[in-house]
Amino acid sequence: MKHTIPFRERSLVQAMISELRGLASRPVRLMEVCGTHTVSIFRHGLRSLLPPEIVLISGPGCPVCVTPAGEIDAFVSLAKRPGITVVTFGDLVRVPGSGGSLAEARARGARIEVVYSPIDALQIARQRPGDTVVFLGVGFETTAPTVAATMIEARRQNLGNFTLFAAHKTVPPALDGLLGDGEVALDGLICPGHVSTVLGASAYRPLVEKYRMPCVVAGFEPVDILAAILQLARQVIEGEARVMNAYPRAVRWGGNERARAVMDEVFEQADSEWRGLGTIPKSGLALRPEWADLDAVCRLDVAVQSAAEPEGCMCGEVLKGLVTPPDCPLFAHGCTPLAPVGPCMVSSEGTCAAHFRYGDRR
Repeated sequence: MKHTIPFRERSLVQAMISELRGLASRPVRLMEVCGTHTVSIFRHGLRSLLPPEIVLISGPGCPVCVTPAGEIDAFVSLAKRPGITVVTFGDLVRVPGSGGSLAEARARGARIEVVYSPIDALQIARQRPGDTVVFLGVGFETTAPTVAATMIEARRQNLGNFTLFAAHKTVPPALDGLLGDGEVALDGLICPGHVSTVLGASAYRPLVEKYRMPCVVAGFEPVDILAAILQLARQVIEGEARVMNAYPRAVRWGGNERARAVMDEVFEQADSEWRGLGTIPKSGLALRPEWADLDAVCRLDVAVQSAAEPEGCMCGEVLKGLVTPPDCPLFAHGCTPLAPVGPCMVSSEGTCAAHFRYGDRR
């Protein structure tokens, strides 16, 4: 694919690529954890610039993609109930569960609203006092603080018809689980920039200590990503394992303490099921008991059942980095962005969607 590096950055990019070519004497397998990194890598054609020894593997960093089919089914079932208005971010609407998607439920009359910020759900709750408004809390540490702040504001405003379906997940425990099962061989992690603004670069130190896995936090511009790749390659070739921050303009070592404090006021750690990775201990965020009055699962008696993945879909294997999207028999045939079978083809951060849109499918 033709690269789209801005002209003013090309000399710096060329210097980094030249150094990488000199460093890489053996294969170096790096996982970009974040779905936004995956899209940026494909959109800018970075893979075509790298020497063949540098192998990039996409990871489980798309929150919509790792939401299991059973939770999607629970969302859809809830939306079909009378007197319920479901509020969600846009990416989730078209994700299919075993019994259809929220988009299909909306086409049949379910009241489903798409917002850009969770605080908008409070306005909907005020406008529809006769409905119970359920905000679907899906996301990583990036969105969890804003959802927590929305919960605090809902209680301050005494909005008794506002509730939250808490389905947030946390990234470091998932990476621990991924590295611990040993199914995919990795030499380093390109750690997510958005999540790290909240957690801080220090969040990945346990992975370095436990697995001797080099970790570098990266931004999302081509130069940011290449700088992280270069720092990881240097560590791998030199036999080092450290946490490095290649995104200092946005990420601090200790993260955002205020954001974490708001998050901790509302949420507590809980075991959580991830698509492809199974149930990972303490990788989810559940509402604390003192927030039970705003907990949709408790108030509306919602049951989340296990559900089988679509037949032939390999989203789980893609999320673990075991296969690439073209390895899936449905990719670009039975599964396309207009008719997705799995969530990795739906989400704007999905690996399959990135391959389909920017990859070479000849």
